[in-house]
Amino acid sequence: MPKYLIERELPGAGDLTPEVLQQISQKSCTVLQGLGPQIQWVQSYVTADKIYCIYLAPNAEMVLEHARQGEFPANTVVEVKSIIDPTTAE
Repeated sequence: MPKYLIERELPGAGDLTPEVLQQISQKSCTVLQGLGPQIQWVQSYVTADKIYCIYLAPNAEMVLEHARQGEFPANTVVEVKSIIDPTTAE
């Protein structure tokens, strides 16, 4: 299953309260349930003004549909081609 990195521009994201982040997460999960098991949210990283998300999905169109239905920004959606980390050097 292809892996996607989504960049969501959200000014003030780093200042969102745990309660607001929970609400966003709940809405995302609700949309994902409606889309079916072929799309999966893996993890998200919250920075000062953006949220970066990792998703597994059959195509970028499904990732964009999740964003549309959830009313989430999806400013950039790119397929991850490889993953490297310190063990790659070994």
